[in-house]
Amino acid sequence: NVIFLLTYKFKLVLMVFLMGYMGSGKSTLGKAISNVAGIPFYDLDDLIAKDTDISISDFFKKHGEIAFRKKETEVLKALIESNERCVVALGGGTPCYANNLSLIKDSNSVTSVYLKLSLDALVNRLWGNKISRPLISHIESKQQLNDFVRKHLFERSFYYNQADVILSCDAKTKSELTKEISTELF
Repeated sequence: NVIFLLTYKFKLVLMVFLMGYMGSGKSTLGKAISNVAGIPFYDLDDLIAKDTDISISDFFKKHGEIAFRKKETEVLKALIESNERCVVALGGGTPCYANNLSLIKDSNSVTSVYLKLSLDALVNRLWGNKISRPLISHIESKQQLNDFVRKHLFERSFYYNQADVILSCDAKTKSELTKEISTELF
């Protein structure tokens, strides 16, 4: 079985890391891209839960965000060092904490893709399933959610916009985005 490797901006494309705010489609697109490319898909939160043998929400409750962010960096670093050819959905905050963005950018085998959606698109996606997202489940109105997401996007845009590829996702279907990323990188 021959594995071919492509270069993107002088990087060996072994790993594709999908970045973006919650609800941007990282997991959904990651699975679709992995199917097209024939490589494994990983969700970083799932890897952390497997490593700690506890759910992410329970880990937050028991140990707090600082401990979670330390574990997140540890698992991210181990994944990058594995050099396994794969697609990875990062947590929404992953590139914004510790030296995670440097780990990603300094790796010659990682290509990062920012799945960029407008504020309105994110709010509409999140409003429909806010119950399943602990970070926003307490929010009572669409305007509160809009304010919450706007604040986070303002804080995180600096990090997201350092991705190797910035992909505008508004008004595009999953299959269009999958084809666009796959064509660009594989």
